[in-house]
Amino acid sequence: MRPRSLDEVVGQQHLLKPGSPLRVLAAEGEATRGAVSIILWGPPGTGKTTLAQAIAHSSGRRFVELSAVTAGIKDVRTVMERALNDRDLYDIATVLFLDEIHRFTKAQQDALLPGVENGWVTLVAATTENPSFSVISPLLSRSLLLTLEPLQDEDLRTLLVRAVEDPRGLAGSVVLEDDALQALVQLASGDARRALTGLEAAAASALAGAGAAGTDPDADAEADADPDSDTEAAASDPPHITDEIVSSSIDRALLRYDKNGDQHYDVISAFIKSLRGSDPDAAIHYLARMIEAGEDPRFIARRLMVHAAEDVGMADPQALPIAVAAAEATQLIGLPEARIPLAEATIYIATAPKSNAVITAIDAAIADVKAGRFGLVPIHLRDGHYPGAKRLGHGKGYRYPHNDPRGVSEQQYLPDELVGRTYYEPVARGYEREIAERLEKIRRITRGI
Repeated sequence: MRPRSLDEVVGQQHLLKPGSPLRVLAAEGEATRGAVSIILWGPPGTGKTTLAQAIAHSSGRRFVELSAVTAGIKDVRTVMERALNDRDLYDIATVLFLDEIHRFTKAQQDALLPGVENGWVTLVAATTENPSFSVISPLLSRSLLLTLEPLQDEDLRTLLVRAVEDPRGLAGSVVLEDDALQALVQLASGDARRALTGLEAAAASALAGAGAAGTDPDADAEADADPDSDTEAAASDPPHITDEIVSSSIDRALLRYDKNGDQHYDVISAFIKSLRGSDPDAAIHYLARMIEAGEDPRFIARRLMVHAAEDVGMADPQALPIAVAAAEATQLIGLPEARIPLAEATIYIATAPKSNAVITAIDAAIADVKAGRFGLVPIHLRDGHYPGAKRLGHGKGYRYPHNDPRGVSEQQYLPDELVGRTYYEPVARGYEREIAERLEKIRRITRGI
């Protein structure tokens, strides 16, 4: 069912407007020097290979396809040499389609540069990884980056209906019910390949079930007894793909999630921002996506601990112990049971009052230290226990807070250069509201205000 031309492509219409780089590349007879090398970046099943092959079928250029999984520098150089000869001797332009370019090492990508820079080939590269991280800068600067989006539901419906009716597909051998169509669209999650694979599996189940029903001896006996029955008509009626058949033939929707790719960072970022934004429903959703995609639960637990300290902090001091307990439980019991303490910590942190006063305080203090804004420890705070310390005056004048009925004494604790500097500023939320009131009184005493 792969489209044979750009006009058959469903979705990605923002890349297929008249005069777009893809249209120019696909136009037969266009001068090769006018074609720009292209990097197609998008999730699986969004049409990267389809677009490349549609260009190959539409243009009069020689088309060479390589996969970074199997190809090496020798293969690249062979293509470049052949392309140079074809251009100079026969005036034949070459389009090189390189799938999964992110799997090429820096040295392998360097081997592409001469051909791309000198116009020996027009490169069409496909990647599911962010090219900013996976493609070398010289190659990236010589190419046009085109971003593909997950297919819309309506696009997927068009593809599925076409596959049912088209002679290249199921050729009308089954009837796809509306509920089943919607289920396939939902399971595909914007991935055309997944949608068609699900349809193929469901159609196989429906056809197998119809075949089994056709060999039922009881049904044959009834047909013999009643020659006017509708058995023959029913047999000619194509089997229906129902929602139940889709559910039984497809185990579950496989999440588009690469633990080393963009989705890893996007999902964990959404998870953390949902926690920070106090949305437990969204946080649980992203937690489920990570668990189902096989993310290391210890990684999730570490992020929960960091978030409990960074974004909840002293607004609810119990958040960090709960996150640590969830991490320990994850280590001890593992998945699938670890999903429960992880979910508990997620919900607790998401619903806890938020304050970033702790991280703000430590970061401000570190910034002062790095900038050289520090001085000698006040002499009354220095250690006076080692021999000779008393003679140096260490500890002299220190006021023991427990001797004060308030438990706090007026005393300088910061170096002279930083007297009056405030790092920790609690917010008026959660437990920090109480801390703020108490700290104001404490500072008035210790600073002699």
